[in-house]
Amino acid sequence: MQQDQESAVTPVRVIAGRYEVRRELGRGGMGIVWLAEDRTIGRRVAIKELHLSDGVPPVERAVFEERVLREARTAGRLNDPAVVTVYDIVQEAGTTYIVMELIEAPTLTDEVNVEGPIASERVAVIGEQLLSALEAAHAADVVHRDVKPSNVMLDPNGRVKLTDFGIAQSLDDPRLTTSGILVGSPTYIAPERLHGEDAGPASDLWALGATLYFAVEGIVAFERPTTASTMHAIMNETPQLTTAQGPLAAAIMGLLIAPPEARLTAPQARALLQQAQRQTVRHAHDIDLTSPLAVTARQRPGATRIGVGDTGPRPEPKSRKVLAIVAAVLAAGALFTAGWFTRYLTPGSDEVEAGEVIQKPRTVGEGGDIPEMYTSGSTTGGLCFNGSVTNGQPLVDSDSVDCKNPHNVQVFGAMTIYPRPGESYDKFPNIAYPKGDMASMVTRYCSLLYSSDVVVKEPGVQLKVTPLLPSEASWNKRPSSSTSETSSGRVSYCAVERADNSRLTKSIVNEDND
Repeated sequence: MQQDQESAVTPVRVIAGRYEVRRELGRGGMGIVWLAEDRTIGRRVAIKELHLSDGVPPVERAVFEERVLREARTAGRLNDPAVVTVYDIVQEAGTTYIVMELIEAPTLTDEVNVEGPIASERVAVIGEQLLSALEAAHAADVVHRDVKPSNVMLDPNGRVKLTDFGIAQSLDDPRLTTSGILVGSPTYIAPERLHGEDAGPASDLWALGATLYFAVEGIVAFERPTTASTMHAIMNETPQLTTAQGPLAAAIMGLLIAPPEARLTAPQARALLQQAQRQTVRHAHDIDLTSPLAVTARQRPGATRIGVGDTGPRPEPKSRKVLAIVAAVLAAGALFTAGWFTRYLTPGSDEVEAGEVIQKPRTVGEGGDIPEMYTSGSTTGGLCFNGSVTNGQPLVDSDSVDCKNPHNVQVFGAMTIYPRPGESYDKFPNIAYPKGDMASMVTRYCSLLYSSDVVVKEPGVQLKVTPLLPSEASWNKRPSSSTSETSSGRVSYCAVERADNSRLTKSIVNEDND
């Protein structure tokens, strides 16, 4: 009887004569993960075993196996506390195993599904640790390509780990995808990848934004009933935050900006996430924060003169490029909606911070500092004038010049506060003119945009940037149905001049961002 019981005991499984398998931890499309004991040094490890169904064609099997091998090589060369460490790689009896650091912790998906949305302060901490892991990967010329909540592990002691570099793409290796296959989770694929572009560091940052959105809101930002509708949402829709405010909202929305060249960079996102950890968001003093303020990065063709009434669409100059709405547009809009910038203001005051480069804001339009300004429907290189940003002096159509030619003033950024994406112009929210809050917001938007690689700084040339806000009369003027966004009266701009008032000899906008 004793002999029968012993024969029924499952034999101990040992991999490579060293790793004693204890139990299964989980399995998915790319393999089975086992809990094992390393007999050599006496520590517990996780072992990922390559596992494919018998029906997988040999070519695809070879590609998949190479991905797993590359996971070990990729993760093994990364040195960051937020990256799961790879200890060893074993190939035995035709099977590949990856031996890695054991993290017995729930994933971000698990925690949100069980506990609900995570507090904003903790999401900011999670975001910064994940950002650190991605920066380490990108510095090693590695793109993760599958950043998503189920690949984020949350240790009870507060550590965050990014795992599953199995489909990570090394920038100096050939792509290991078969023709027509898009690698990555559909709901966390950046829009540029859906347009056929290769994955890059900016794609990982977009996925990070979508992951943090899920953490703080408890829902998947772009998930729809079908894959097709999900992809359409990623390429065409802007998610709305209902919980996150202030710098966390700015970081998430800035990471989710569709054009990769306009998306927040890792250092910009880090600054906002760190700010979110330090700050308690204050409510705005003189503005209804529940009002549907938003920022859109879309523009329609046409041209208008602000401050002289609705003149209707005008022909666009042939050489004009699209007015740059880049870098922190959505980020600044999220901050404005949350009232974050009011911490820089004395209640009831219009005072804002200014510096050597960033000047005090001026108002544009009827009753404003700049009584009239001509704006072109769309230019990424900017809108340029012969003239100056001087109180009482208009910037009119006859002063506008091609930015490739010498000019005095260049408008290089624009922020549309109304309407929201997809809304028609017959919706005109009755929002009190928020001059102080708006001035602070736009000042920081222009500062962030100026400090990005969108603006080319020539050595030895000192520039000055002036935020341009709509006047109160322009803000309150109800637009007609034919009015373009740039003439709605709820648009702010960033203008740059040389500090010595001499002429700029060429555009200050990076041509690579056109």
